Amino acid sequence: MKLNIITPDNVLYNGENVYLVQLPGIDGSFEIMNSHAPLISVLRKGKIKVVVKGTDPKYFDVNGGVIEVLDNKVLILAE
Repeated sequence: MKLNIITPDNVLYNGENVYLVQLPGIDGSFEIMNSHAPLISVLRKGKIKVVVKGTDPKYFDVNGGVIEVLDNKVLILAE
């Protein structure tokens, strides 16, 4: 799936072939995988974990934000 993590200052991540994204939701941690159902959710302060097959996980600190999942595209607008 395609993933974009964007803050007001810059683009933290822009890539394809993402296997898993783990997020700090306001009601607890949750994961997004390939072919996930459409979703819009609010994020709290925490770490976003991005896994691309064959590479080490990448971690991004965020102070909250919003996520949208649609048609194997994940857009995270983070603070």
